[in-house]
Amino acid sequence: MRPVAIVAAGMTRFGELWQSSLRDLFVEAASEALANARASRLDAIFVGNMAAGQFVGQEHLGPLCADHLGMAGVAATRIESACASGGAALRAAFAEVASGMSDLVLAAGVEKMTDGAEATAVLATAADQEAEGYQGITFPGLYAMIARAHMAAHGTTEQDLAAVTVKNHRHGALNEKAQFGRTVELAEVMTSTMVADPLRLLHCSPVSDGACAVLLCPLDQARKYTDRPVKIRGSGMATSSMALADRKDPAWLDAVHESAVRAYAMAGVEPRDIQVAEVHDCFSIAEICCIEALGLVERGLGARAAPSGETALGGRIPVNTSGGLKAKGHPVGATGIAQAIEIFEQLRGDAGKRQVKGARIGLCQNMGGSGASSVVHILERA
Repeated sequence: MRPVAIVAAGMTRFGELWQSSLRDLFVEAASEALANARASRLDAIFVGNMAAGQFVGQEHLGPLCADHLGMAGVAATRIESACASGGAALRAAFAEVASGMSDLVLAAGVEKMTDGAEATAVLATAADQEAEGYQGITFPGLYAMIARAHMAAHGTTEQDLAAVTVKNHRHGALNEKAQFGRTVELAEVMTSTMVADPLRLLHCSPVSDGACAVLLCPLDQARKYTDRPVKIRGSGMATSSMALADRKDPAWLDAVHESAVRAYAMAGVEPRDIQVAEVHDCFSIAEICCIEALGLVERGLGARAAPSGETALGGRIPVNTSGGLKAKGHPVGATGIAQAIEIFEQLRGDAGKRQVKGARIGLCQNMGGSGASSVVHILERA
């Protein structure tokens, strides 16, 4: 298997982007990545997308995106794994290059969520329809049950949940691409509208539009495109039961844990080696559960990390320096690529006011549904 590097990235702003279509967003991000690498050709394209067929009535995204990028004829495939679609696209592109099938591959993610479809209903299709969806449960409800399970098992409080939001908005305020570039106070979070007890509005990631793209090639060819490549050192993916009720412990994300174990093994590193991480905080409780399952904090102690400053910029293990899904935004198919871009920029020293000093090894974790799928990538400054 050939060593693989990320050599360039492109990203739109995240938000309610009424002026841009899905194809516009893809082309903007992909064109930026190609321009940053001074590349004019591609061997393959992988497009992470969850639900364009429902959101904008468009399937068959591979050829559509390739054509509008001016790359008709290139092998192009749409990859779907609910909200983990972007991470799955990155994994597919990594495998394509590592196997020797292609030398220059674009991994992209795109979602246009604001064009008329009812987002809550579309997102609910990533749950178990027979066991959950048809019974009326939505993702705020599922993650509320995860939160209640964590509270019962580990003493987590609403204030602990709110501290995650406060931290990630503080980080997002430093990110010019973020949907919410402002800070929030603890009291503001604690008094925001209740959505699904105990989750309030400011515990929830927003509905977003956006696209991202990264360019991959063999590590030994990377200097043709950049003098600061970032190596993909490990990749892991795992799944769990779709229905939350079928899991032994709803407060423990077993697919996240298993995908991390596989990525750490491939990379030859341990959780203590990670210096910066982007994790899937679709709801504030998700970040708490993810950092436990990734081994970044001890099981049961995830709720203490944000209040103590452990996961803030300047802390022991900064998490979601981009602002996370909560503040940066969550165009579901694009999120996994956006996470990789944040780690790519951190390891190159390009994160500006969000920079984690001296970061050499970072992790990004992208999750689908209520944790039914998870993809973890470990990146290293080459």
